[in-house]
Amino acid sequence: MEGIDTAGRTEPPATAPVTGSAIPEHISVWAELAALDHTVRHVDVRLSGRSVRTRVLQAGAGPELVLLHGTGGHLEAYARDIAGLAQDFHVTAYDMVGHGWSDLPDLPYTIDVLTEHLVSLLDVLEIERAHLSGESLGGWVAAWFAAHHPERIARLVLNTPGNIANKPEVMARLRDSTLAAVRDPSDSTVRRRVEFLFHHKEMVTDELVNLRRQIYSRPGYIDAVANTLVLQDPEVRRRFAWDSAWVSRVTAPTLLLWTSHDPTGGLDEAHMLLDWLPDAHLHVIDDAGHWPQWEKPEQFLTAHRDWLRRGSPKSPESSESPEGLGRKQS
Repeated sequence: MEGIDTAGRTEPPATAPVTGSAIPEHISVWAELAALDHTVRHVDVRLSGRSVRTRVLQAGAGPELVLLHGTGGHLEAYARDIAGLAQDFHVTAYDMVGHGWSDLPDLPYTIDVLTEHLVSLLDVLEIERAHLSGESLGGWVAAWFAAHHPERIARLVLNTPGNIANKPEVMARLRDSTLAAVRDPSDSTVRRRVEFLFHHKEMVTDELVNLRRQIYSRPGYIDAVANTLVLQDPEVRRRFAWDSAWVSRVTAPTLLLWTSHDPTGGLDEAHMLLDWLPDAHLHVIDDAGHWPQWEKPEQFLTAHRDWLRRGSPKSPESSESPEGLGRKQS
């Protein structure tokens, strides 16, 4: 029954439906994780004779799955995927050394150093063997890890690993946009850097931009990003550049997760990896840029579940066209 207030006005029923606009699909990082039991903590990881305080998020149960972000990134890059992945896996996402809220030691963050950090982190977390899924720089590190530590990896996902062909113009664009954002972490400059990752730039939220602004404003971050961007120096990059000599040593079954609008590399580069990898499949997510895990989370989750659980890059229910798939020919 309706209530009457002291002024004699009729009050609506307590259960009256809320009207107005629909709740957005994405509200915030916290909302994506709010219903998920998870831990966020820092652990001490040995790296090059020193201890690196490393931020780690873990959730779920099942086979081990480790997620690696890209250049200048942080574990929130996977905020839209962790709850879904945690239904099937014990998920670990972390801030690589020199990134996010992990420590920023003053040394070049080359691929071997980033890989050493990953190996030490797995030791600390007592993860003997895991699936790895890396995006951009994280894919590069994951592939290097798979080539040099094959006994510790089950299956591999290379998510928009980026610039396989080592194109100077792509290196320059990434270097310049990242340096500009760190030297001037204003809304407009950092927003441009984050928008680079997206095909649908309207999906870039104020929260994402401000997370990056906070990270980029950390004391010592200018030096840290310079240590990361050594990989965009052709002379330094040459020692770790994607090349059949080391890529062919990756024996783990590998899913190449590409997109239709990745600004760092097209399908021609995916086919280079298909030629080099002994056991690789290609899956293309349409209508996404460099961050399919954020722009197309359902497709991202489906591809991971199918590949990591069933060894197929495409589920029977998928409506994606065959043109989105490729397979290494024997």
